[in-house]
Amino acid sequence: MSESSIIEKLESFRKQLPEKPGVYQMFTGDNTLLYVGKAANLKKRVNSYFTKQHKNTRILKMVSQIGEVKTTITATEAEALLLESNLIKSLKPKYNILLRDDKSYPYIYVTTKATFPRLSFHRGSQQKTGRYFGPYPSAAAVRFTLNQLQKVFQIRLCEESYFSNRSRPCLQHQIKRCSAPCVGLIEPENYAADVSDSIRFLEGKSQEIIGERVQQMERASQALEFEAAATYRDQIELLRKISQQQDISGAKGDVDIVAAKLVAGKACIQVFFIRHGNSLGNRAFFPKLPDKEAEPAEVLAAFIAQYYSNREVPAQIIINEPLAEQSLFEEMLSLKAASRVTLHDSVRGKRARWLQMAERNALAALQSRAATQTNQKNRVDDLQKALNLEARPVRMECFDISHTSGEATTASCVVFEEGAPKTSEYRRFNIKGVTAGDDYAAMHQALTRRYTRLANGEAPMPDILFVDGGKGQLRQAREVFDELAIQGVTLVGVAKGEGRKSGLETLFTTSHPDGLTLAQNSTGFLLVQHIRDESHRFAITGHRTRRGKARTKSTLEEIQGLGPKRRQSLLKEFGGIKGIARASVEELQKISGISRKLALKV
Repeated sequence: MSESSIIEKLESFRKQLPEKPGVYQMFTGDNTLLYVGKAANLKKRVNSYFTKQHKNTRILKMVSQIGEVKTTITATEAEALLLESNLIKSLKPKYNILLRDDKSYPYIYVTTKATFPRLSFHRGSQQKTGRYFGPYPSAAAVRFTLNQLQKVFQIRLCEESYFSNRSRPCLQHQIKRCSAPCVGLIEPENYAADVSDSIRFLEGKSQEIIGERVQQMERASQALEFEAAATYRDQIELLRKISQQQDISGAKGDVDIVAAKLVAGKACIQVFFIRHGNSLGNRAFFPKLPDKEAEPAEVLAAFIAQYYSNREVPAQIIINEPLAEQSLFEEMLSLKAASRVTLHDSVRGKRARWLQMAERNALAALQSRAATQTNQKNRVDDLQKALNLEARPVRMECFDISHTSGEATTASCVVFEEGAPKTSEYRRFNIKGVTAGDDYAAMHQALTRRYTRLANGEAPMPDILFVDGGKGQLRQAREVFDELAIQGVTLVGVAKGEGRKSGLETLFTTSHPDGLTLAQNSTGFLLVQHIRDESHRFAITGHRTRRGKARTKSTLEEIQGLGPKRRQSLLKEFGGIKGIARASVEELQKISGISRKLALKV
């Protein structure tokens, strides 16, 4: 379509726009999404892009590329804001501020309906019956809290299949982390009291529990039950220590503290999580900015809209910049939470100090990230110099092969850009149809599959391809690239040192056929080592998973009459092949679909 016909089409479309709230999407002439926005009045908002004089170079550049505009009408502007944030997250338009780290947050889950409830790490949808506590900023924060709860209350963490098949206490009981309800070493009512205390602790009622423990300790002392008194004393000390670590002075209820900082065109959002008056930790986010002209309030607004679109919204959010449409954001968040949510940008006293702490952390995270990126750049530059490359290698890939005596052979491909791992582009290849233990054939197959796809445009070609295995595997890489007529990629074989000792690796390339050894303290060598180690880790974890599945599957599949659903039920109930092997015929018969005849076969 010609430029004049595009302009004519847009002018006609703009005249027909409704004066209602909704979302608009701007596309290029070839249907590439440029931008997603929301409006209280679609007609006024969309027309403003074409009738106003814009000083912002980003908007000017975007408007010059618009070939089509699509709109969606909503009932209210708050609903439009919700829809806008969801579309931005899923479609990732070129000119929107994008939240890159969008992983679901971990929680602590309590199985309240069980006779002997357990505590566990949980991530994902909250559909199971029970109590959820969080969100925590990281998996490490959840594991730390679970560890502390075990020390104080001795609540089990084990899976139901493991718990129901115990005949004696496990190691957790021996190190005083579990009261061993699996073998009846604690009465159900006493265990229930410990679970109740754990829940109260997670609800922020630690001072209440400490007061009760002090009274119990005094009563035990008066009754000359010194061992029990010592146990209460230890619990009190640990509870006080944990409370000091988690306590946020003056905090009540659920609050998020959100601070945005921008330095040299880079942004960091720091979020501190307070639940039930306790600090659960903090987390840094680095949104992708479309240009260097973004303002902190603009970045903060984009973050809040995207971040809370699929997460639990606390009753209060403290922010370090006022938002242009703050009341609208409160309406949208309240709609999402199904309860009143308030945004506070002007706070004093203790709350102001919390906000300052979040701002300091955001600046520190930006400085640390800048230093890391500088270090990564230096590593890439050093590697370029060591390999005598004309162009700077921006994208690098590395392949490794892992198997156990030829079983479940798996190849890994890891991707690094600008010296940093790009985990979203990692790939694994299940190797089939090659002689067991033939690493060369396995590498040839994996490389062929990968670079046939890349030659067809699935992903960019790397500047450097590393293959773990030295001259032999380098030969396989050359054969594959010759077969596919791929040029412009530097091929490097990484041979392990004597005794497979890390730090003594030799690199083989076309220009270094006899091998090149880099100084162990050189930044280029450290980058190669990092890439190779990451490839090995990714290969071996994939291999172990595949091998475990294959062994489990093959053992149970040999039993006639045991279909996929029954196999799954057995594995879920007994926790694996060993648990099934230990189970009695009577226990096996309790599983739906398992007759006595089939149980005897198992």
